[in-house]
Amino acid sequence: MQSDTRWEPLGDLDLLDRQVAQALQLDGRAPFRRIGEVLGVSDQTVARRYARLRASAGLRVLGLTDPLRVGLTPWFVRVRCTPDAAGSIGEALARRTDTRWVSLLSGGTEICCLTYASGPDTDADALLLQKLPRTPQVVQVTAHALLHVFFGHDLSPFSRTGPLEPARVRALRPPPVAADGDPVPLGDADRRMLTELARDGRVPAAELAAITGWSATSVRRRMAELRTAGALYYDLDFGSGLLAPDMRAVLLLEVEPASLAAAGAALAEHEEVAFAAATTGTANVYASLLCRDARALYRYLSGPVAAIPGVRRTETAPIHRTLKGPSPYPGPARVGGARRAGKL
Repeated sequence: MQSDTRWEPLGDLDLLDRQVAQALQLDGRAPFRRIGEVLGVSDQTVARRYARLRASAGLRVLGLTDPLRVGLTPWFVRVRCTPDAAGSIGEALARRTDTRWVSLLSGGTEICCLTYASGPDTDADALLLQKLPRTPQVVQVTAHALLHVFFGHDLSPFSRTGPLEPARVRALRPPPVAADGDPVPLGDADRRMLTELARDGRVPAAELAAITGWSATSVRRRMAELRTAGALYYDLDFGSGLLAPDMRAVLLLEVEPASLAAAGAALAEHEEVAFAAATTGTANVYASLLCRDARALYRYLSGPVAAIPGVRRTETAPIHRTLKGPSPYPGPARVGGARRAGKL
């Protein structure tokens, strides 16, 4: 039975558009021919629908790196600002290539983002220890390391609640990837390839070959290796108008250590949860929520969340506005007037 608290993603699109989007959420680089065979349409139809979703709805396939699988430590950062400064500071954070999911919380007085050092031109330590604390009108900065992802990366609410039947989901879902093991070492050519995939997860192998100096066959083989190792995954950026329920919120839980894994597993099954992870800090579980409205959020918190064993304390903060999504390279529609804002 469908939950009365969750929001239905992409409800304004027709059935085939939503089927194509869910297929790409399941496997962002799936050939249009394979998607068409599973959906019962031609590959040209899939290609046209994808091009229209990109042009009119801002849908993008992104090839992203799991920082934990390449030896990087992600940090959830919360920045309290004076009300007049949160927008410009948030936009400055959104322009950095080492940030993801930059959002204004609590009516626009607080910023939340994910950051990690992603290359020689970025420095998360400098951001956390020097730039943010010294920024005028920043009241407080807190940071907690991300330790384990319970739900997220290539999984989203749409990957499990979309219109595709289970048989079609099984036909499109790629094999499971490694969840642990030694970090995957990356070379310079890997980084150049991953930079392009983070902008467009469906960039042709021939273009990646020109960027890396490899053959197209070597590019495909290396992408497959990184994906099998869990270092590379594909996600959808739904744009600013496709994934916007009335109530989005951050949920922070303080969970007893013995119940941490069980709490994370429970959250991963909740249809309202878009992302959930274990972190350092007193509040050791972070989750991002999508609900239809404030009443639905209340029912979710007082029902499924209240039933999670081992929870000592909860905190929620409504998301006022999302300035940047999963990509390290935000589109102009996300950030708006960022060029007039300050730098970080």
